[in-house]
Amino acid sequence: MRPTAGIVLGSGLGAVAEGIEAAISIPYRDIPGFPCTTVAGHRGELVIGTLEGVGVAALMGRPHLYEGYAPAQLGFPIQLLGALGVETLVVTNAAGGLAPQLEPGTLMLIEDHINLPGLCGHNPLVGSGGGDERFVPMSGAYDEPLRRLALEAAAGKDIRVATGVYAMVAGPNYETPAEARFLRLLGADAVGMSTVPEVMVARWLRMRVLGISCITNLLLGPPSHAVGGHADVLSAAAIAAPGVAHLVRTVVRYLGDQAAGR
Repeated sequence: MRPTAGIVLGSGLGAVAEGIEAAISIPYRDIPGFPCTTVAGHRGELVIGTLEGVGVAALMGRPHLYEGYAPAQLGFPIQLLGALGVETLVVTNAAGGLAPQLEPGTLMLIEDHINLPGLCGHNPLVGSGGGDERFVPMSGAYDEPLRRLALEAAAGKDIRVATGVYAMVAGPNYETPAEARFLRLLGADAVGMSTVPEVMVARWLRMRVLGISCITNLLLGPPSHAVGGHADVLSAAAIAAPGVAHLVRTVVRYLGDQAAGR
């Protein structure tokens, strides 16, 4: 079955793909030109199969700027999904919370983003190959009907969920307290090191996008909420993974119903 829904699974969220049926797994290293990931918690596989009766393609992990890749390389996986037939993208990540209501374990549905590397020129659409189509409108990049659907699905399962603005930084170090305060002043509710280049390429390809951040720690909260390292992020994301899986399944089921005219 041709995949029409794509899923990008961030740090510690690989278990979300366990429900994919008739799955075929292809290591990134076996795909020509694919930027392989070197980060723990990112399996580095493309999984193609069905979920809720819908053809899906899941990226088990992603490349990052801090691994030495150029911005255009970060967009290659999304271009591959587009070539496979993906029309809707669900992109997930682990992120640090900046807004006081974003307690660890909360899922934040992304309603907008601040692309700090992109504002400094690190943009996946830079280059000569895009023509005038490179000038992609980013207003409404995150699909509001899909976000409302995810909110309703979370309420039905008592999943802690919020909406907010995601800020991307290059990493790999975590933010200082002063940097966290600066990002909050800019209007960011959460911060991470990924996602935005993928969303930009997805919108360039005219995909619908739902973004989900798993809040692993509260950067402006008490010291007990501070992240100690990547292992802490993976542990917190794994706890939240069932909630992410429920939202992903709900969205994919909705897409299947839409396609069937139900």
